[in-house]
Amino acid sequence: MTLEIKIPSVGESIQEAFLAEWFKEDGDTVARDEPLLAIETDKVALEVAAETSGILKILIPAGETVRIGAVVGNIEPDGAPVAVAADADLEATPAPADIPPSTPPAPAQAPVASPPAAPALAEASDRPGLSPSVRRLVAEKKLDVDKISGSGPGGRISKGDVLVYLENAPAGIPEKRPAPPAPDADLTVRKPMTPIRKRIAQRLLEAKQKTALLTTFNEIDMSRVMALRSDYKESFLKAHGVSLGFMSFFIKASVAALQEIPELNAFIDGDDIVYHHYHHIGVAIGTKRGLVVPVIRHAEKMGFAAVEQAIIDYVAKIKENRLELADLEGGTFTVSNGGVYGSLLSTPLLNMPQSGILGMHKIEKRPVVVDDQIVIRPMMYVALSYDHRMVDGGEAVTFLKRVKEFVENPERIFLEV
Repeated sequence: MTLEIKIPSVGESIQEAFLAEWFKEDGDTVARDEPLLAIETDKVALEVAAETSGILKILIPAGETVRIGAVVGNIEPDGAPVAVAADADLEATPAPADIPPSTPPAPAQAPVASPPAAPALAEASDRPGLSPSVRRLVAEKKLDVDKISGSGPGGRISKGDVLVYLENAPAGIPEKRPAPPAPDADLTVRKPMTPIRKRIAQRLLEAKQKTALLTTFNEIDMSRVMALRSDYKESFLKAHGVSLGFMSFFIKASVAALQEIPELNAFIDGDDIVYHHYHHIGVAIGTKRGLVVPVIRHAEKMGFAAVEQAIIDYVAKIKENRLELADLEGGTFTVSNGGVYGSLLSTPLLNMPQSGILGMHKIEKRPVVVDDQIVIRPMMYVALSYDHRMVDGGEAVTFLKRVKEFVENPERIFLEV
């Protein structure tokens, strides 16, 4: 019985989705629960898996915007083993046209040494979880799949991963180079924005246009936190099963400072100010499709290990395209770490309707004056962007100074002083 592949509902307010990618090609054999396609909305990206095994028939190609519930393909039942069908797609070659069907088979010969491309092809054929399109591309470019990082569930390699690898390919990778373009060739490419990128652009523009955005800066000596992490790294991991990172210190310090400056944990709604007596902290995480901000709920009730575990869980959900709309809603304050990309200083934009966002940056050793002596310390610039309609400059500066004090003296977080 033919099974229809429909775009699933991802929330009551979502009426359409962008069909970002098919992981299989038309006519490929698919297995039950195998990822088939990726869709994007203005808030989340997720994968749709096959509900049964069979032969895939694609009705709507990637790159189209489709309604929720739309049928984008079918799966025809097929009794052939999936693994055999997948390998056959890569290995089968048509017989040369000039050899008549009656030609007797050639006598057995001694094995001939494989050309240099054979090992890469064999690796691609033997690697589990590769779609036929990925296999063909890997074989064509003679790539070693073990050197390609997969962004799909369980580290599965998609066609996009291979293309990204080729774009950043180190010298020496054998690949065919295209001929130089003619002088009058079109050197520009126009692509539609994905729903997530459209939403990001819209919200960032709103943050600039609809708020009185202002940023204040400070710097933090990270010596104590780095020493604390080093001293308790192994015991913390053994006790809680997660590593102790910097983000948990900054989130706990932010919560403590927000309790003193509640305006930064509130937002403007019309002519009213809405104060929150809880702290739902958004953590900005960069992905290939754009920035997402999942929310750690009731961070004021959580310990360091719980915060670190929540971040790990969200990163896993993002990599596996399992992030839900509920994961992104209800934040009251945001922490963003541009330091993971090497940023020394930046002015983060508000995640509306929130009134504040804390920006972390890279740790860099710099000469500083301590007790009238010039010493080398690991320093981090921090930035607080805030809505000046809601938060006065003195409150913003006080908040950032408190974060600095808590991080430079971590014991104050535990003692709540």
